[in-house]
Amino acid sequence: MDFAAAGGVTTIAGIALALALGLLIGVQRGWTLRHEPAGSRFAGIRTFGLLGLAGGVAGALRSIEPGVAIILIASAAMLVLMGYAQAAWRGGPVSGTASLAGLLTLGCGFLATAPQERLATIVAVVMTLVLALRSQLHGWIGRLSEVEVSAIARFALISLAILPLLPDRAYGPYDAWNPRQLWMVVVLVSGFSFAGYVASKRLGASRGTLATAAAGAMVSSTAVTAALATRLRDGAENGPILIAGITTASVVMLVRVLVLVGVLAPYALPALALLVAPAALISALATGWHLRAAAQLPSSSSQEVPVRNPFNLAPALSLMALVMVLSLASRWVLDRFGDAGLATVLALSGMVDVDSAIITMGGLPKGVLDGRTAGLILAAPVILNTLVKAGATVSLAGKHRGWSAAMALIASVAASLLMLPIILH
Repeated sequence: MDFAAAGGVTTIAGIALALALGLLIGVQRGWTLRHEPAGSRFAGIRTFGLLGLAGGVAGALRSIEPGVAIILIASAAMLVLMGYAQAAWRGGPVSGTASLAGLLTLGCGFLATAPQERLATIVAVVMTLVLALRSQLHGWIGRLSEVEVSAIARFALISLAILPLLPDRAYGPYDAWNPRQLWMVVVLVSGFSFAGYVASKRLGASRGTLATAAAGAMVSSTAVTAALATRLRDGAENGPILIAGITTASVVMLVRVLVLVGVLAPYALPALALLVAPAALISALATGWHLRAAAQLPSSSSQEVPVRNPFNLAPALSLMALVMVLSLASRWVLDRFGDAGLATVLALSGMVDVDSAIITMGGLPKGVLDGRTAGLILAAPVILNTLVKAGATVSLAGKHRGWSAAMALIASVAASLLMLPIILH
């Protein structure tokens, strides 16, 4: 049978891709082992290129001569395993990385003509990246503390083990509670908390208040604002940089809101973005203004913004409980009073936590609210939360210093309100 007629140009392209992916992996492996004595390396660029080619030929033959394809792929895999066994028998350093990389290269070549070109390319590129990051990954592992390893394991447990097992259907009064969506609250809060912790620890206070404020705002912009306002009251630190930290936390909060809405309630995103984007822009401009003012003054800030402990699940579980209450209350209010009552419930919840209002909105049945109404309802807790932070800033930092920071937050709210006529038109 004519091979070209069986596969044509597509098959030839797949085999070429298989060879290219093998060479890509081989470049990384050959460079890593370039200082090894001749004859001591398990495989280099040529071997990995041929492994990819062998997988590609086997994939092309699977529909023509499946028996030959099986023999070819099995023989190539056996050669890889024999190379590993020979290295172990010599008594030298034995690494399973090269052998496993060889087997995966063989599989990528097979996928390239299966045809699964995209999957083959993604696997090969990701594998090459992981292999190339060997030193960085080992260094990162070496810097991990026991509590951080424990945190990673716990986050993997709640996100990869528990979450998929929970039923994805409604339970309870008014069908208000979906176990998987409720547990997703715990996953999201823990994920934000862990990301903020890592960013704060790696950057450190020496990198400035802005970095720690931005990291802390991934968990709670309200907590960051309160912490910075307290330091602003003392007057011992660079005031403009602290105000810039408060406005930075506001920007991060607003961006985080848009991301969460895009994931959990995408139908509300266009209307909400029209209201929130101007507020984020005003806060960003205020950050730039105060950074410029801070450059004129010496900064002695060395205190980190407090960030919630990423290993404590109590805040995440508390938020989940709040979401359960709000979900039930919102269904009841929506049933009794319509959209206006729901807006009131979510706006009041935003005084404590904006995320809970977004998650509650995301849990509502499809079609209950149109996109414009949902965006307006979600804008209420965002605006109210910003005003609460402005009031807390004045209260904690005092009128003289607090107003400078609060005015930026109030201006961002005013920018959002100016967009209301466009939404309502």
